[in-house]
Amino acid sequence: MLRAVEWIVLGIGSAAAIVYGVRRHRPARISPWLLLAGAIVASACGDVLTALNRPAAADVCFYAMIVLVACSLLQLTRVGAILVDRARLIDLLAFACSTLLVVWVFVIGDAGRIGNISGAYVIGALLLLAVVARVLVVVGRNLSAALLVLGAVGVLVSDILQPLWPGRLSESGFVVLYLAWGAAALHPSMVRLTVPAAPCPSSWRGRWAALLGISVATPPVVLLIEAVHGTVGDGVVIAVAGAITLVLAITRLTDSVTLNGQALTRERGLRQASAALVAAADTPAVDEAVRAAIVQLMPPGAIRSTVFAIDDRWVTLEAAPGIEAGPPSSSWWIEDADRDYATLVCPLWLEPLAVARPGGGALILVGRRDALTAARDTVEVLAGQAALALDRISLVEAVGRRDSDLYLRAVIRNSADIVVVLDEDQRIRYASPSLRELLGVDDLPPLAALGDLVCPGDRSQLLQAFRGSGDGVVFCSLLRADDSQVLVEARYRDLREDRLVQGFVVTLRDFPRGREPGEQLSQRDNLDELPAWVNRRSVRHKFRY
Repeated sequence: MLRAVEWIVLGIGSAAAIVYGVRRHRPARISPWLLLAGAIVASACGDVLTALNRPAAADVCFYAMIVLVACSLLQLTRVGAILVDRARLIDLLAFACSTLLVVWVFVIGDAGRIGNISGAYVIGALLLLAVVARVLVVVGRNLSAALLVLGAVGVLVSDILQPLWPGRLSESGFVVLYLAWGAAALHPSMVRLTVPAAPCPSSWRGRWAALLGISVATPPVVLLIEAVHGTVGDGVVIAVAGAITLVLAITRLTDSVTLNGQALTRERGLRQASAALVAAADTPAVDEAVRAAIVQLMPPGAIRSTVFAIDDRWVTLEAAPGIEAGPPSSSWWIEDADRDYATLVCPLWLEPLAVARPGGGALILVGRRDALTAARDTVEVLAGQAALALDRISLVEAVGRRDSDLYLRAVIRNSADIVVVLDEDQRIRYASPSLRELLGVDDLPPLAALGDLVCPGDRSQLLQAFRGSGDGVVFCSLLRADDSQVLVEARYRDLREDRLVQGFVVTLRDFPRGREPGEQLSQRDNLDELPAWVNRRSVRHKFRY
């Protein structure tokens, strides 16, 4: 009775330690640890029943422990968890299980036992040790994984020694199991065992499929051989081995179907997004296409927010990797206060076309870490396609502006009015040839601003006029090459929001010598200037200013 109380204390303490570790460290996936706590409780119940001399009920508890541990390991090693591809692990486990069954039945045991050693327990313990050892190899130096391996070793040793030499010493392996697995959940390194990883499925190979098929077929064949030769004495071992290989085969098939479905969904989403981005004619259309693709590619509720920034000023400088990090990265992470969530930043950079759209920008997704990790490659491809669409739009607009400038130049080359197109900083982007004739120069200075051509006394009112928005008129004097001045009327129109112009359009008109601004022309003067007025009306009609 005292031994039963000891097992109850160890089992409850270990399970409570696992639950407390989960609540304290908050791993990305809690189901493997909760299943592990359930396995600990089932094992403790089996040990208690064994101490109370009820072996049949204890065996049920121990088999339940094996099932719970198997479910925990399946959750721990599923695709997208710590193992990016568990297909080979499942194939090898199934083959190892069938091989151990054959060795135990036909080489070692009589009725599946050496003395009182249960073949089912030993096979289960060996497979458990193989899986946790594989996890330890993947994560490297991890105390939590090492403690899981230690517990698996303990249960294997006790499963072998306890039936041969019953006593406290042979049962110490079970004590190690409870203590090691409880401590594994309490250590902070347990979080790394459920950190999401991007799936990396291996290519299908016939020999691995054949190996899995042989493993699944082995338990029925062993059962058939024993039935042909007489009484079936290893029914429990064969049933356990058959159940394990069947579960592994179903898991393998489920993983393959899941990965294939995810690949088809990503392919369909990227294909539709590519079609929408090719048809996009402006930045809002690209934004809408990207957001629609994110909704289709990501699981429901996985994304908190989506930001499609077309300028690097929208992205925090602390988030971007430094120059010392090497070539520009396709994406990077920004940690969130909540460990289950993170921010994925995919820059909209295409180096060969950086001259077309030097502003950069980024696609920023905030959502669940596991979903973002699984779809990281897909989001990077989507960001690249969006960057290509933005660069195409920028180049088309640049070509359109060039053609518009050529058209404008051809129309107003001989116009009596002088047309000047200014950037937002008032630098001259285009000026009709008559401006050079008016100033008496062969060419304008590079990157010249309109204020550089105006007399110093008139620059302030010119700057004041262009600070606001809308249209207006200002009178100012231009400096000629011979230091003389010429009075002009500058009519300007704010077309910065226009997709093709993106600047100010200014019409300059000089006044005949001796005439004041606003003075009415006589009928004879109107007749003399009739061709110029016709030219002005034609230009204003074409360009609406």
